[in-house]
This record gives sequence, structure tokens and C-alpha cells, in this order.
Amino acid sequence: MKTNVTLMAALAAVGLAACGSDSTTAPAIPEGTTVTLALMETTDIHANVMSYNYYALAEDTSLGLERTSTLVTAARAENPNNVLLDDGDVIQGTLLGDLQAGTKPVACSETMAVHKVMNAMKYDGGGFGNHEFNYGLPLLSQITNTDFGIPGVTKPAATCGAPAFPLVLTNVTSVASGKPIIQPYTLLPRTFAATAPDGSKLSVKMNIGVMSFVPPQILEWDQKNLAGKVAVAGVQEAAKQYVPEMRSKGADLVVALSHGGLDPSTYSPKMENGSYHLTSTGIDALLIGHSHLIFPKGKETGAAALDPSFAAFPASAKIDAVNGFVNGVPTVMAQSWGRRLGIIKMTLAYQGGKWVVQSDKTTVESRGFKYTDGATNVAVDPAVAPLVATEHAATIAFAKQPLGVATEFEMSAYFALAGDVSAIELVNQAQLAYVKNFIATSTDATIASYKSIPVISCSAPFKAGRNGPSDFTDVAPGASAAAPVGLQVRNPGDLYLYSNNNLQAVKIKGSDLKAWLEASAAQFGLIDPAKTTEQDLVPSYGTIYNYDVFYAENNALTYQIDVTKPVGSRVVNISYLGKTVAGTDDFIVATNDYRAGGGGAVPGIDGSKTIIKSPDANQAIVSNYLTALGGASGKVTLAANGSARSWSFVKVATAGPVILRSAPGHLALAQSSGISTITAEGGLDASGFAKYRVDLSK
Repeated sequence: MKTNVTLMAALAAVGLAACGSDSTTAPAIPEGTTVTLALMETTDIHANVMSYNYYALAEDTSLGLERTSTLVTAARAENPNNVLLDDGDVIQGTLLGDLQAGTKPVACSETMAVHKVMNAMKYDGGGFGNHEFNYGLPLLSQITNTDFGIPGVTKPAATCGAPAFPLVLTNVTSVASGKPIIQPYTLLPRTFAATAPDGSKLSVKMNIGVMSFVPPQILEWDQKNLAGKVAVAGVQEAAKQYVPEMRSKGADLVVALSHGGLDPSTYSPKMENGSYHLTSTGIDALLIGHSHLIFPKGKETGAAALDPSFAAFPASAKIDAVNGFVNGVPTVMAQSWGRRLGIIKMTLAYQGGKWVVQSDKTTVESRGFKYTDGATNVAVDPAVAPLVATEHAATIAFAKQPLGVATEFEMSAYFALAGDVSAIELVNQAQLAYVKNFIATSTDATIASYKSIPVISCSAPFKAGRNGPSDFTDVAPGASAAAPVGLQVRNPGDLYLYSNNNLQAVKIKGSDLKAWLEASAAQFGLIDPAKTTEQDLVPSYGTIYNYDVFYAENNALTYQIDVTKPVGSRVVNISYLGKTVAGTDDFIVATNDYRAGGGGAVPGIDGSKTIIKSPDANQAIVSNYLTALGGASGKVTLAANGSARSWSFVKVATAGPVILRSAPGHLALAQSSGISTITAEGGLDASGFAKYRVDLSK
């Protein structure tokens, strides 16, 4: 039985009652009594409520809370003692989220669609992710029904629609007050079925303590929303502050929701992925996210291999990516978009007056939609769709609104890592045009002085496999000069995923450009030409959003990447207007606030070189650019807007196969687009990616 959630819970294990509760002393718990319970996690839902892709206007059975709900129902049936928690990045990521939080924000009297469904699923608690801050603090205050205690950020006086479960955030405080903007932890009082040493059954009361952490980089990524308003502590410092307090107030089990991946390198309070370092703070379980990866390895038949980033961890780090333990602490990451449910099934024994986790009786699973047999998707929960039918229909109608321009070519990211720029060039053209116009029309003397400096642009293929084989940009499939396709409101979001990014420009030297290109080229694996076995051109898509492709007008900037060389020594033959770029040459780069402020850890790009901070979002700039092209010519063409390939591989023959994993069924598109390095399509891997053969000698 679950009781109402309160901030303070009874010290039931020692017979003390909570304030206002029945003061009758609880029966003593026999020494050696055991409780088996399941901690369940979702993370990085990103407003994927339905199994639907709003950019493609098509069903996508690989994602969505309407299927996650089915996983939750099954896991609850298996584990009557259970707690369901979410690790953040809930509200942003689809056109549904953008519509409800940006284009037409929900009113105080309304509840966001994703929160409606989470309420119906009866979550027990939730944390925050970095993307919760994308739409600003006023909206976040409203949709969480919380007064943050930040001057100028006022929650409506009425009770607003919000999650019906407690939200916590441990490492973010108000600059003005120095206090947490939301409760730093909660204690969930629960009554669980237990087994006494003699085998008899009894009910016991336990307090589940829950904390939540976000990356300190939110101050950089959402500077426009957060500067001067909030401060962010390192995860370890915040945990060490509150874990003892939680224990003293009766927490029998302490769970950390950490919106960050695993980085076992030396701890820093500014680590983006500091979850690893929480294991030394006295927590009992670690539920992580942000990286959109599966941890531990899936247990279903034919499960995908572990992401290569886990294999790179030293043995001394004590990260067990098969069984799901980090320094002995059970740890789970449930991928993203509702595609998996993290389940830590743990047994606790009552020993010496407290509950102690029995590690040898604890299992960890990141359970996917095909967990039953490795082939069959779980069905949708039929109760979900009716809850959000109105919002779903409104989002589809919004997505279909015309932009007033047609395209004569298909813009896709299936082969962006093999040189295709059909989904990237237009973004770069839009950003470059914006910055050039900004400088040309500026009345600021400093900005005007930059008129003679070359402007270039960079953008990444944001949707290029990070979230599985259905996660690729594909605008106007089948479009051609003979059969152009009209573009719609949904398409700029497919080309430029993050509606919260604002355009910024940085002034750099040629040496900075070289370092930036090297950082981008780190996405590729190190290819050994003599190796006869299969090699992945791109071993992991986990940080594909950091693969910046650079562009200058008339393709004036070109460069090559040598994947046989180690990271940091791969980029060669950088030229601008036919001349080798010198380390002292000046450039202005159009980019986004995430990258300009230090996102992606590009050497030297840390906010100090930013010269333009635009109030306009990159996605909106792309949309406006397309609309303007429609007014000028009525269409965009491959020759003018999608074929200027600024980079190529240094040619090399390999003894064995080199492969690029991408969505299946697109070999003909690669060939018709002139991506000559893609020569054949192989079978599917365990994740559903096709393995395309890459000939680096072409």
C-alpha cells in the first residue's frame, strides 16, 4: 500500500511517529527480516508521450511513454514493492514539447501532456535535467507549481497544473537567497511486504530518500535564462551536504537521480557527467541519465552491445557494465525517449536496527520494449492516448502548417558522417547569412570593425542515430526537381532539433579553427588500414551533436579528415579561398549558445571569444531563412543548398571492411546523392541499424 507523499516521514524502523500521525508504537521488526523492492527509472523522456514522430508525421513503435507504461505495469506485477522515479529532461525534445512550452505555452490551469501521462502512471517522484531550464524559469515555476524564491520569477497565484508527485533538485540554489529553488530531497514513506527470518510475512514501514542532480553546465547552456538567478553546486558537494541530513531524518534508503553520465576521471565540481563520483557519498542506489545510453547491457535476447564508451573505462574504475554496479552501488540508465525502464531489484535486510542493502541479492536491468523474447514489442497502454488526444492532434496540425517554400531534394542525415551535407548546409547558410547581416547593419563600432573578417558557420547533424535507427533527419523524402515537396513548420525542427538554442558568433584564430575541427573529428574511430576484421567508422553516436560541420559561402572553406591518425592529429589540408589557413588567420564562426559557451569542450571555445549574442533561436533563423528563400525563388535546390561538401576523408585503402551504421534501406539515396564512399548495405545489428560498407579509398 502506498501512502500520501510528505516531505518528512516516520522513523518507522525505530518506532517513532511522524508529526501529526498516530503515535502508537510500531511493532518491533525482527532482526534479519528482509524486503525485496524494485526501484524503477525513466530518464530523458523528452516529451515523447506517444509512439509517434512529429517530424515525420508517422508512428514510431520504438519510443513513447504509452509503451513505457506497459513496461511499468509488468514490472509492478513482478515487484509489488516498488517505487517509480524519473531522472529529468521531461518537457523538451519534440514538437509537442515546443508547442506546449514555447509556441503556445500551457496556461496555469492546464497540465503539460507529458505530466498528465506521468500522473496517470503514478510516478512516486522525479528530478530535473538540463533541458527543464530551456524555456525559462517563469514557465518552469508554473508547470511545477513551485515558487523558486528568485526575484522577478513569480509563479501564478493559483494552483497550477503540475506533476502530482514530488520533484526534487539538490544542487541548484537561488543566488538571491542562497536556498534551494525546490526541495533538495524528499522522504517517501512506504509500507512494504516483508519476510521474517522464520518465513512469516509482515508489513514494514520504510522511508525512501530521493535526491536529484543536474550538470553545472546549465549555467552555460541556458545562460540567457539563468545568469544571476541560480547557482549550481558540484554533485559530490551537494550530496555530502544532504545525505547525512536525510539519514538523520529517517531515510532507510537513499536514491540519487543524477542527470549525468559516468565519468571516472578525477572529480571536479564542474563535471558534466559526475554521476560516478556520487557513489562515494553514502547513497544506496544510482539512477542516471543525460547520455541516452543503456546501462547495464540489455538482458533481452540479441541485446545490443555495450556502447564503446563503457569499454574505455579502466578496470580500476570498478564499473560493471554487465551487471550494473559502479563502485559496488547498483546503477541503471534507461536510455531515452521512454524506450527502456530501469529496474534495480534489491533485497534489504534489517540488521542492527537499520536496513542494509544485500548486494549479492540485487540485480539491475535496463528493460526495453522487446524484453520478453528479443523480437516482439510490448503493446501500448490503451489508457494513455485518450489522456492527450487533444494535444496530440493540435501538435500534428501545428506540424503541417506550410512554410511557403518547396524543396527539390531530400535533406537527410543518414550519411552525414560520410560527407553528406544535405541536412546541414541550409542550417549553415541560414546562420552565416544572419551573422553577416548582423555585422553589416550594426551601429556598434566594435561589431562594425569585424566587416573585413571572413564569416563561416558550423552546425551538427543533431539527429543522426543517437537515439536509434529511427532518429535521423529526413526532410521531404523523395523530393526532386520534377516533384518538389512543400516544406512545413515541422521541417526546421528536423534540421535543427534544439529550439532553445540561440545563435551566437565567436571570433577565433586559424589555430582555434584547427582545434575545433580536431574536436569534431574525434567522433570517428581510429581505423587501422591493415586490420582484416570489421571496423566501425563511428563507434558511438552518444555525442553526435558535437560533430560540427563547417561551411563558408561558395564552399570557400575545405578540409580533410584522416581517420587512420589518432584523435587530435586528424585534420589536414585546411584551406580558405584556396589558401592554406594559417594559425594567425582571423575568422568569425556562426554557431549556437551551447557551443560558444563551452558545450562540447572544444579547446578555447569557452565563452571568452563570443562577439554576438543573438536574441533569436537557431531553429527560428533556419525557418525564417527558408521562408525568405520561398519568397525569392519559391524553392530550395540541391545545387544551391545541399551539395557543398566542405570536408572529405583522406583516401586510404583498408584490408578489411569499414562500416557506418545507419537506418536501413537508404543505399540508393547515398548513391543518388553522390556519396561514393558508401558502396553496399549489409545486415542489421542488434539495435536495428544497417551496416553500410564504407570504401575510404574513394
